[in-house]
Amino acid sequence: MKVPLFPLSSHVLPEGRMALRIFEPRYTRMVKEVCESDGGFVVCMINHSGDKSNNTHIFPLGTYCKVIDFDILDDGLLGVTIEGKHCVAINDVETQFDDLRVATCEPSTIWTCESLIEDLSPMNDRLREIFEKYPEVSDLYDTTKFDDPVWVVNRWLELLPVDAEQKQHFMAQQDCDKVVKYLSQLIE
Repeated sequence: MKVPLFPLSSHVLPEGRMALRIFEPRYTRMVKEVCESDGGFVVCMINHSGDKSNNTHIFPLGTYCKVIDFDILDDGLLGVTIEGKHCVAINDVETQFDDLRVATCEPSTIWTCESLIEDLSPMNDRLREIFEKYPEVSDLYDTTKFDDPVWVVNRWLELLPVDAEQKQHFMAQQDCDKVVKYLSQLIE
């Protein structure tokens, strides 16, 4: 089954949430169709050195997401809140009549994390401070998991301005050691 793709410069990972403004007709159609079918779409990162004509502008790892809320924004555009469900490997990208990309997507596991939350200190404390200081981030979440190492690492990778190629590299890892070391250096 082909799944619609939503390429972005930013990214969402499992259990992450993101607010989107939908204004292009192809994405309005996508949101309508996935909501009608109780389906989802894949948020994927843009590869700026790729070529749109052969769809190599889309990195091969993404996150399958579901729409969890929607609203009409003050400017009249459709606003949706999405939540990442699981990572996927993106294959066989096709372009539909209105330039919406669709692809075959297979579930993919990203890292496991053997670190204890104590090992991530002060990373989890800094993340908590961000959630307290920025309501536009914290308001997206009904619950937070500052005591879950994987949740903390995923939220940092979403928030930090790390380039897409680096995020793809981390997502391909089998454990979170490299990610934790990298994030620890940046945060401290």
